[in-house]
Amino acid sequence: MGEFRDNIKAVIGNVETVVLGKGQVVRAALAAILAGGHVLLEDVPGVAKTILARALAISTGCAFSRVQCTPDLLPTDVTGVSIYNQKTQEFEFRRGPVFAQVVLADEINRATPRTQSALLEAMAEGQVSVDGHTYPMDQPFIVFATQNPVEHEGTFPLPEAQLDRFIMRLSVGYPNITTEARMLERVRVSHPIDSLQPVVDPQAIRRMQLAVREIPVDDKVRDYILRLVFRTRDSTHLTLGASPRASIALFRAAQAYAAVQGRSYVIPDDVKALAHPVLEHRLILNPESRLRRVTTNSVLRGIIEEVAVPAGLRG
Repeated sequence: MGEFRDNIKAVIGNVETVVLGKGQVVRAALAAILAGGHVLLEDVPGVAKTILARALAISTGCAFSRVQCTPDLLPTDVTGVSIYNQKTQEFEFRRGPVFAQVVLADEINRATPRTQSALLEAMAEGQVSVDGHTYPMDQPFIVFATQNPVEHEGTFPLPEAQLDRFIMRLSVGYPNITTEARMLERVRVSHPIDSLQPVVDPQAIRRMQLAVREIPVDDKVRDYILRLVFRTRDSTHLTLGASPRASIALFRAAQAYAAVQGRSYVIPDDVKALAHPVLEHRLILNPESRLRRVTTNSVLRGIIEEVAVPAGLRG
């Protein structure tokens, strides 16, 4: 764990020179990367969603690409297209921006459902199929997608099947006045991200992803995860509770978060810290609860308060 901790500390410290005052979000996003999952960054414009994704890509030495989603964006604009080469008299596949190790799909809900689905195979299977050929993605492969929860005109809400592919939904939030003052001073001459350098390489991240899966999870913690997930399925406020994929996501994310916190074992607090980012976007309210202005946040918060936390574990 010595090298592991050093790498974690280096990445977090590097990113926090750019994304100020958001240590919890940075740690959660890094845990998502180590868990091998994808992240939906949902927040208002201008709070460093794109900067967070870029800073993590640079810090980990991963190839980065950005797709600006618009209604006229085509699936081939994301995955790539086969072009006929007159010299060789054969079709050649020109790779699209999805063939990077960290892909930012900016304002993903502005793309049409057909284009959104072009990302689905890459996110779920780690590959892209075009014209009968399958092209594997380079590893690690992480998609960061952003969307504005306030503006709905000209948008196409993500279907539940695609939301379920994101291991976490995170919100960056506004900085406090002290942090924003530091931010203004740092960008006075140039943006700090312009001088950011890698502190680990993609191979190290891949090794860390594999090592995270070896972190043991006590039976009591595993049972705690299951009781939280099963409670969402029994809630009278929800039409759709968390799926088995959500159980796996919370399990993997808790392992990764424990590593990010510098531990080689998972505790219930890891599960509690990630329950909202991992589960909330997978839940759907029933019409009656929506009319009564109940939110998925309040429902999940109540479930976390109701489900007993296992005792007798290391903290």
